[in-house]
Amino acid sequence: MGSSGSALKICTDHHGGINWLSLSPDGQWLLTSSEDGTARLWSTVDSQCHGHFQGHESYITFCHLENEAAFTCSADHTIRKWDMMTGQCLAVYRGHTSIVNRILVAKDYLFSGSYDRTARCWSVDKEKQIQEFRGHRNCVLTLVHYSSKDVLDLDESGEEEEEEEEKLSRDFLVTGSTDCTVKVWWVSSGRCYHTLLGHTGAVLCLTLDAPNRELFSGSTDYTIRTWNIVTGEQLKVFREHQGSVICLELVNQHLYSGSADRTVKCWLVETGERVRTYKAHKHSVSTLKYHAGVLFTGCGDACARAFNTKTGVLQRVFRGHKFIINCIQIHNELLYTASHDGTLRIWDLRGICNCQKGRLSRLFNNKVGSATLQ
Repeated sequence: MGSSGSALKICTDHHGGINWLSLSPDGQWLLTSSEDGTARLWSTVDSQCHGHFQGHESYITFCHLENEAAFTCSADHTIRKWDMMTGQCLAVYRGHTSIVNRILVAKDYLFSGSYDRTARCWSVDKEKQIQEFRGHRNCVLTLVHYSSKDVLDLDESGEEEEEEEEKLSRDFLVTGSTDCTVKVWWVSSGRCYHTLLGHTGAVLCLTLDAPNRELFSGSTDYTIRTWNIVTGEQLKVFREHQGSVICLELVNQHLYSGSADRTVKCWLVETGERVRTYKAHKHSVSTLKYHAGVLFTGCGDACARAFNTKTGVLQRVFRGHKFIINCIQIHNELLYTASHDGTLRIWDLRGICNCQKGRLSRLFNNKVGSATLQ
């Protein structure tokens, strides 16, 4: 069994569980979103809290960080955009009629998925809804966006209607739902392009290999399915898990899947062969992240783990959280873990990444006053 990383200090600024942790594209900032209805902005340079975003009327389910703006969505049915430097709420996107559980920012679009059975597209700057995607019979749980130029040649659009639509927009939204289906939508019209049928349980996670035109979906039916994103054809079914497939990560034609069966499995995308199983978890695998030949997992047993991806050897266990780890991020040889226990911890990865023994290297201390934002 791998050596244990010890937690020296923790951040306890949030007064409720942390549901998500987002890293900005430039790696300068982290955003945590919490059951306490607030989000906090942290610097990866000095490990200090530089923003406390308040304004939601219920818990925050998910967050997304760009280099200049932060986005949060909430059980209060709204999405908010925040100025990272001032903490000012720049926009409130209203329209959903139930919990908004997922958001995605792509180009000038903001996409959202909700328990109201819809996904929606918003103009990031104009604070207005551009499109509504209606057709699922139950909650929309997960989102993926892609552009047609990523997956097909422009001359492959056979139908005149599709050719015309391509002129208007080359963007597609993919949604996974508890109704057991995956749907692919034209962003421009809101029309359903494909409904992908095959799962017999809720679709919990999606990941896309755009250059190879393949979409992967994980479900409570214990399977992973791969689809041709252009034709909608189901290509393969990966069946070896004995529990719900909760999270997916695609790296170099290897697909990693985390499951309620307490394992992560590695699959060869080309053949569908399962080549390795990572064990040692004592509860569901809730999140995973690949970094430099190491697979990091977060688990319902409150531990994070690091596995050598090639050998499957457990290299380290990071203990200290009290409840499930909901999200992990990695930057500059540091592992960030966010948990439903309300804490954020930072661990030194140098014992794994060619440096010293792993430990919790920094504590996020909140040294800024919070302001209630309207």
